[in-house]
Amino acid sequence: MHSRPVNSMDNPNAERVKRVAQLAGRSAVRIRRQRFLAEGPQSASEALRAHLGLLDLSVEALKFWPPEQTVAEVYYTARLASTHPELMELITELDHGVFVAETTDRVLQAMSDAVVHQNIIVVANLPAARGVPSDEAALIAGLVRVQDPGNAGTIIRAADAAGADYVFTTPDTVDIYNPKAVRSTAGSLFHLPVYANVPLADFRTQYRGQILAADGYGDVGLDQTETGMLAQHTAWLFGNEARGLSGHDLEFADARVAVPLYGLAESLNVATAATICLYSSAMAQSGA
Repeated sequence: MHSRPVNSMDNPNAERVKRVAQLAGRSAVRIRRQRFLAEGPQSASEALRAHLGLLDLSVEALKFWPPEQTVAEVYYTARLASTHPELMELITELDHGVFVAETTDRVLQAMSDAVVHQNIIVVANLPAARGVPSDEAALIAGLVRVQDPGNAGTIIRAADAAGADYVFTTPDTVDIYNPKAVRSTAGSLFHLPVYANVPLADFRTQYRGQILAADGYGDVGLDQTETGMLAQHTAWLFGNEARGLSGHDLEFADARVAVPLYGLAESLNVATAATICLYSSAMAQSGA
């Protein structure tokens, strides 16, 4: 089945296994090695497709996920051929610069951050793109000190689904290359640029569109905003799960917008609120 040599690994205590497992830990290790883990079929598939140039990415996204430079290593169990044959097809197309190995269950579990491995782990290269993002994007999601990796990943996924141009995170936001965050994006991480550690002041200076803060105590409800307002080029700011956006953060926004609550719930999860806000803008911008 393979058009290229494939290595075999059966020792869970091997040095290579330990090195892969370390990427699931502290962000300092990922930064030093310039690599991170993409676990499970969905994340692995999109990483492989990006590497093979099979995704219709924007010019900016290609700077993050360039063909033949996205994937460094691939590890999988023999079970993958029966559960996800399409992934095996992608693996056979990889260039020889990618290290590929079939492993035992014990080896893959030793590498995995998940409670139960999902038959494939891709070691991807951290994107080389840095700096302050484009100043004229139509739709942007900004994560301001969001701490939960699941929330961060879900917002990235929602931004991708809503057609956002990119996502940015401010300092003190969770590392989006944390394995839990990567899994929560369900592959969307490889579809659009995510600029990390962008100070709000720098973003405000650079961006030419409006900045809207998602704030439960906002001056206007999302259902009260005019379509013309939402149709403008917009960057949404989403704050910390427990504390929201600080007074200093709100100074950078042109308006504070609250998602209306029609039932008895006290508030919405930040990822849920982000999805509603991003889709409201996307639909207004598309004329829906």
